[in-house]
Amino acid sequence: MNTISDIMFWISNGLLVPDIVLLILLFFRSLLLVGSFFGQYVAIRKTDKLIREQMETLSTDNVDGLGGKLPEKSNALIIIYMKKILKEQHNKAQLQRLLANFEIAADKDLATSKTLAKLGPILGLMGTLIPMGPALVGLSTGDIASMAYNMQVAFATTVIGLVAGAVGFLTQQVKQRWYLQDMTNLECLVEVLNEKNDKR
Repeated sequence: MNTISDIMFWISNGLLVPDIVLLILLFFRSLLLVGSFFGQYVAIRKTDKLIREQMETLSTDNVDGLGGKLPEKSNALIIIYMKKILKEQHNKAQLQRLLANFEIAADKDLATSKTLAKLGPILGLMGTLIPMGPALVGLSTGDIASMAYNMQVAFATTVIGLVAGAVGFLTQQVKQRWYLQDMTNLECLVEVLNEKNDKR
């Protein structure tokens, strides 16, 4: 039994360095995510008012003029897909494919946030529990310096994991609302185009 415990202890301690490296990578990735999230927010603020005004008055009579009112240069996902939908407006199958592709693109953009939200706390907890074993050993042998060092590592990994997870969770929640609104607008546009085509 002691042999099995020792093997598990070695495996656990061997995972500490990879866990810390992954946590550092996640932390820097969360910083990059905050920057890209701010860029998306600025882009959405620029186009949101225009899109909302156009969608509120959208009908079969004025849908053809929508393309000319969209910004020519915009990296906002909804603008890109609105242009694609207007280009393929006479092909119902392509319209459905574009809606599905928008969902895939939105999910791909959410992947980083989801990963941070789930992996951050998991790796943080691992980084907390792994040094607790050596810390308890240090306490039992009276090695206070070793115990203090291991406790420091345990608390640091917890904080970094929680920060990365919090960034992922918050950006995921906000982005999901953005993409839900965008999907609603795109579905409305497709319905209006289909209605217009059916009248012909």
